[in-house]
Amino acid sequence: MTFDGIVTKAITEELKDALEHGRISRIYQPYKYDLIFTIRANGKNQQLLISANPSYARLHITKETYDNPKEPPMFCMLLRKHLEGSFIEKIEQDGLERIIKFYVRTKNEIGDESIKILIVEVMGRHSNILLVDQEKNIIMDSIKHVSPAVNRHRTVLPGHEYIAPPEQNKVDPLTIHEETLLKKLDFNQGKIGNQLVEQLSGISPLFANEVIQRAGLVNRSTIPQAFFSMIDPIKNKSYQPQMIYAGNKEYFYICDLTHLKGEAKYFETVNELLDRYYFGKAERDRVKQQANDLDRFIKNELNKNKKKIKKLEQSLSDAEKADRYQLYGELLTANMYAAKKGMKEIEVVNYYDENGSTVTIQLDPLKTPSENAQSLFLKYQKLKNSVDVVKEQINLTIIEIEYFEALLQQIESASPKDIEEMREELAEEGYLKARKNAKKAKSKNQKPTLDYYTSSDGDEIIVGKNNKQNEYLTNKLARRDDIWLHTKDIPGSHVVIRNEDPSEQTLQEAASIAAFFSKAKNSSSVPVDYTKIRHVKKPNGSKPGFVIYENQTTLYVTPDEELLLKLRKK
Repeated sequence: MTFDGIVTKAITEELKDALEHGRISRIYQPYKYDLIFTIRANGKNQQLLISANPSYARLHITKETYDNPKEPPMFCMLLRKHLEGSFIEKIEQDGLERIIKFYVRTKNEIGDESIKILIVEVMGRHSNILLVDQEKNIIMDSIKHVSPAVNRHRTVLPGHEYIAPPEQNKVDPLTIHEETLLKKLDFNQGKIGNQLVEQLSGISPLFANEVIQRAGLVNRSTIPQAFFSMIDPIKNKSYQPQMIYAGNKEYFYICDLTHLKGEAKYFETVNELLDRYYFGKAERDRVKQQANDLDRFIKNELNKNKKKIKKLEQSLSDAEKADRYQLYGELLTANMYAAKKGMKEIEVVNYYDENGSTVTIQLDPLKTPSENAQSLFLKYQKLKNSVDVVKEQINLTIIEIEYFEALLQQIESASPKDIEEMREELAEEGYLKARKNAKKAKSKNQKPTLDYYTSSDGDEIIVGKNNKQNEYLTNKLARRDDIWLHTKDIPGSHVVIRNEDPSEQTLQEAASIAAFFSKAKNSSSVPVDYTKIRHVKKPNGSKPGFVIYENQTTLYVTPDEELLLKLRKK
């Protein structure tokens, strides 16, 4: 995990500078394990995100927007009762542990001042957020409850004494001397990286691997030199917040990581780094959990249709051989004198062939020659009539395949709200049953939520991320002369520029957004068509989100997530 004690130290120091003595004006809990605090400090409002998400536990100032649920969870209500309107006295880290404490000066029920401690434990799947009464050291509540049956050494329940996670008795790397460091390492044992993690607090494998990389030859001289080349800037708060793109993975840290052999993008603050690194990751994880059954259903439907089309294509191939049965019927009729009931086959001259070749016709021995001829003509007629039917079925199946492929792409870029709209759509189309425990039907006037961006030239760019949003955007919201964009022959979002004559730069930016929200998200030189809305039509009876268009021009762009973040409308 890259959110180690060193990163925790860096983010704590930034939060101290940004939020200490600030007033907590608002608290809400958009998701089960996530909290958003609006804090007025240093003359401006800032949003602090604190998450105990098992996969993406973290805390940092964020510029992202989150929906405020209509009904706050119990823990959120407790925090509002005790912390809203209060001031943050102090923010501190427990040594180099991944534990951050916010000391908040507030008032109790009778108006006396008291200190409440908001404790954030960033520990992977064991992460937690607790509110503790400082005077009594009693847990008032926590975002996750841990009963004695789960952990008999440390109970996390309201009314219980707060006990910190067990100490690991490791050495502080910020105060260690070279002599002590060498005593802690056994060079004969090997695996020096593992030993660094085991002996020093706050050190992650990522940090240890970088020490080994910088040391080159691992010995008693090179390891201390490499270690202090990393730890000295950290002691002096000389951080270099960065994201590293190595292969298909992204990493973050607060100093250079040369062992990853990747491209680094630097940020001015650790808060900006974390906000960028976690952008969309936790939401995609939530969507993955919520849409697991939906994803499975769509893939099953897609596979069924792919198998179906193979069978239909085989049937078409057989049907297109219908002329063979007509030929056999005519040849058998011409050679009726030579055929007898009881024969299993007959070999006759094919008088349609200039070379005078012969063909063998299979017969039903229980039928007369005349009945066999009629049977061949009947089979010919049946196959001939089936060609149009099979072709129509193939076209319908292709439409189904394209529809489900588009839905799979939409899941990849969906938000939790988008997933619910997709469920509604599949129920309306008859693929799924409406959920019995679903909430009351939405108001007919309620409009789909679209994504908004602002181009460098100030033009509004609007994106629909599922079929309901696409249809609303293209068929209702957009004006006739607005510019409409979509990836060429690739499943993706409908994108609209609210300008009938946008600049080339705006077109490129909107095309990049369209490519990002498509199946070609990870490709380069993606073809994107654009035309005016007036040239976009929805055929009668077509699937949701399906349109045809004309008078288009094609641009080739490469999706750019950084551009997306830059243009995103707050």
